[in-house]
Amino acid sequence: MTDAVLPPARVALVGNPNSGKTALFNALTGSRQKVANYAGVTVERKEGVLTTPGGRIVHILDLPGTYSLRARSPDEAVTRDAVLGRLAGEVAPDVLICVADATNLRLVLRLALELKAVGRPFVLALNMYDIAQRQGLRIDLEQLSREIGAPIVTTVATRKRGIEDLVRQVDQLSLGATPSDSVWHEPSAAEIRDAHREAQRIVKACVRPAERPDTLTGKIDGVLLHPVFGLLILLALLFVMFQAVFTWAAPLMELVDAGFSGLAQLVATVLPPGLLASFIGDGLIAGVGSVLVFLPQILILFFFILLLEDSGYMARAAFLMDKIMGGAGLHGRAFIPLLSSFACAIPGIMSTRVIDNKHDRLTTILVAPLMTCSARIPVYTLIIGAFIPQQTVWGVLSLQGLVMFGLYAAGIVSALLVSFVIRRVFWRGTVEPFMMELPTYRWPEARNVLMNLWTRVRIFLSRAGRIILPLMVLIWALSTFPYPPPGAPGPAIDYSIAGRLGHLLQPLLAPIGFNWQMTVALIPGMAAREVAVAALGTVYAVGDPNGGTVALASALQSQWSLATALSFLAWYVFAPQCVATLAVVKRETNGWLWPTVMFVYMVALAYLASLVVYHVAVALGGG
Repeated sequence: MTDAVLPPARVALVGNPNSGKTALFNALTGSRQKVANYAGVTVERKEGVLTTPGGRIVHILDLPGTYSLRARSPDEAVTRDAVLGRLAGEVAPDVLICVADATNLRLVLRLALELKAVGRPFVLALNMYDIAQRQGLRIDLEQLSREIGAPIVTTVATRKRGIEDLVRQVDQLSLGATPSDSVWHEPSAAEIRDAHREAQRIVKACVRPAERPDTLTGKIDGVLLHPVFGLLILLALLFVMFQAVFTWAAPLMELVDAGFSGLAQLVATVLPPGLLASFIGDGLIAGVGSVLVFLPQILILFFFILLLEDSGYMARAAFLMDKIMGGAGLHGRAFIPLLSSFACAIPGIMSTRVIDNKHDRLTTILVAPLMTCSARIPVYTLIIGAFIPQQTVWGVLSLQGLVMFGLYAAGIVSALLVSFVIRRVFWRGTVEPFMMELPTYRWPEARNVLMNLWTRVRIFLSRAGRIILPLMVLIWALSTFPYPPPGAPGPAIDYSIAGRLGHLLQPLLAPIGFNWQMTVALIPGMAAREVAVAALGTVYAVGDPNGGTVALASALQSQWSLATALSFLAWYVFAPQCVATLAVVKRETNGWLWPTVMFVYMVALAYLASLVVYHVAVALGGG
């Protein structure tokens, strides 16, 4: 006789922002998680799997952070609909885990009371309980459990404390869970006020004030949130981050570059000259290798962003930037989506769902692609490395790092200026005030940082495999075929489809100093910006009379003027975003109007900026 197999259970994590919900999700699921989007929307969907001690498989869904089921933003609407079992194509959760910051229960208790009204089984996970204990915060767990009508488990997600107890509690609750349609209704203003008062009453009854309050956070905030010194510290942190992108990554980049160079030489040695050798060496290795060499820099950028998020500083940065961004017509909440756009504009645009006001949200969407995404890093570092000398300024600062910082600053300033114009041209009105909870400072957890870095590596490599590799094969074919007629003068690539197309379109870009190879590279660069570098690598490798043995940077140095290089950099500060970004904007705005507006204004800005930079550089002797 065998034991009956228990059916899988579905569990959803619900909680306020900055409650440690993602850390708890990582502790529960480890590496067994996948990221996608919810059906019909671009809100990120994170699901993981765990197996309980009793052998039951549990699917865990990490829902967007919210303060209430009375949704005001699209992210919060997804959380509400998931809790209520109203999401299309989604099964209602059997059990809810309400994640709470144990040091700040006031806001989460209102959410817990709303979950109680929904009628689904839930457990309250008091996370960061070690910090509450250090502060001498005493919580009557039994009384609190009675008040909210749910069991309570104390956890420290970053140390995996309480995880086994939480899993057992979920297993027990899921056994008695039965599917049911919720009768929850949108609360009125009066009901919300009543819920606030009830939450405050429960806090007074169950939580005694901290015996050792966290005065350190207050002292640190006194400096980091200072209107003058706080901004200077923020700018210094960003400056160090961009300096590190160059200085720290250099040894690893040289190692990757040497690996691909050695691989190319091996192919040239093993294979006889011909079509196959050209395909592997010029198409695959030169194309993909010219992009993957920049992976160390992208990882360093993400490393800094993750540290700022995990430490609790990111919320402070948003608070600091509120007044500056408000002057440009942006909501303070726009800072986090814009900062996310440094990695990629797509998640940045998706994260604008935390902004309630439609006009504030649309303004942020339109300027998000102006932030320097990681896909621009290969372009920037290639040109800077080839044309900006490796020297220090004032004895300590890298000149190349300063130029990189200037390019990032140009993107930020342009985003603020464009948002200022948008708010004055398309719609006018005051920007809503910015309110958010500032989390307690905490040390970033190494495991979470490494897991998130590894996720970014997988995404980058997947992008290289799914987008860059096929495009490089296409560009190689377009740069190779058709062959020139016998006895034809000039390089063979001039007679290829890519060569002819580049020469045909080049007059349009001649006023900004672009040659035909650059023109060819811009076309696949619409699929993904970093593909422009790979395209240049393939085109110059195919057209190289030495058989593609000349490094791309050396080829550019010999064939481009400084004015041309600076014009190319200026183009990519404002470069039209990739097709995937346009598609996301179309989905977020429910039409092609705003993606079209975005594409047109960015092309115009890119051309104008390149035109000015090129002619000024020529006038100063850089031609």
